[in-house]
Amino acid sequence: MSMIRRSVLSAVVAFSFAPALPARAAPAVGQPAPAFTATDANGRTVSLAEFKGKTVVLEWTNEGCPYVKKHYNSGAMQNLQKSATADGVVWLTVVSSAPNAQGYLAPDAAKGWKTKNNAASTALLIDSSGAVGKAYDARTTPHMFIVDKSGKLAYMGGIDDKPIADSASLNGANNYVSAALGDLQAGRAVATPVTKAYGCSVKYAG
Repeated sequence: MSMIRRSVLSAVVAFSFAPALPARAAPAVGQPAPAFTATDANGRTVSLAEFKGKTVVLEWTNEGCPYVKKHYNSGAMQNLQKSATADGVVWLTVVSSAPNAQGYLAPDAAKGWKTKNNAASTALLIDSSGAVGKAYDARTTPHMFIVDKSGKLAYMGGIDDKPIADSASLNGANNYVSAALGDLQAGRAVATPVTKAYGCSVKYAG
């Protein structure tokens, strides 16, 4: 057997038996929420671990998405944020748009957006690498997740049951996030722990 042929065969064998890369486990209700560290609009490092013992809401957003505008222009999102944080909930709004992609906010622009909209979130995280969004498999804006006090994922999905961009659809809507927070505060299991998220696609890099 020629030296070239032996080299090619060795390469094929090595490739065939190379261990597969482990797949990222999808987030699941009842399982520990994916850990993360990110930087907020003020330049502060924020990690999920620092909120151990508290209920945490994760809200994916995109300032140009009509579905996001529906909740912010009406004041519905801010009211929910205020109600939740008044009850001791940590509310983290996440922007996972990549730089130069629609919806991306640099730190100063992020602070301006939050102030302009009177947002009452605990922090606005700039996840331009998409690491946090991909860890949670966040696909839309808004996409909502709730982590309970034990650090387990208690809810994941849409903000409500009206997948329409028109703010009129808020009338009579069943807000899944509000209901889930109410269940957790009362010490009950979340009645509807998983729903289908709706909105604009998250603008990840690549």
